[in-house]
Amino acid sequence: MTAVILADGAFPENSGSLEILKNARNIICCDGAADSLCRFGLEPSFIVGDLDSVSTETRERFPERLFRISEQETNDLAKCFRFAKERNLKVTHLLGSSGKREDHLLGNLAQFAEFAKDFPGILLMTDYGHFAAVTGSGEFSGLEVGSQISFFSFEPTAKLTATGVQYPLQERTLAWWYEATLNTVTSPVVTLKSDGSMPVLVYFANR
Repeated sequence: MTAVILADGAFPENSGSLEILKNARNIICCDGAADSLCRFGLEPSFIVGDLDSVSTETRERFPERLFRISEQETNDLAKCFRFAKERNLKVTHLLGSSGKREDHLLGNLAQFAEFAKDFPGILLMTDYGHFAAVTGSGEFSGLEVGSQISFFSFEPTAKLTATGVQYPLQERTLAWWYEATLNTVTSPVVTLKSDGSMPVLVYFANR
């Protein structure tokens, strides 16, 4: 069974992200994201988190879909990822993780990277592009030449090699997140290889 996670950031406005929501077999809402989904006209399959921000109205409407996880060592997104993993749900997309607060976005990117290994092929969608996570090596095909791409490494000592871009990487270490941003796709196929153990995030900007 597949699922989409909707975080409680800015509700998606991009048509592609909205189609993903409309066609999702299961939607796991991070706490108060359930209210936003209901206002959009869809229903949550599961509402997961410490449940401190979901409205009383939504609680009363979907009491059997509430899953309260009270521990405060991790955020609601991590709780949703663990919830999906425990129930053998394959999460294909993460939506609503940006907007409202930048500290939430940074935390959500890190959670996305951490749990990506459990959900191969998962994408983090925003209204302006999407992130993919690569551990070891990966290949992206069918890309539009001239589109924008960026690479972010969580492991400063990892050596990255990337081809198919205007500024190729050749066993390059990235001490800072900005060092491999704002690149341009020059081939329909972009390859990435890392000798590190942690994921590399690849961002593709919408055209």
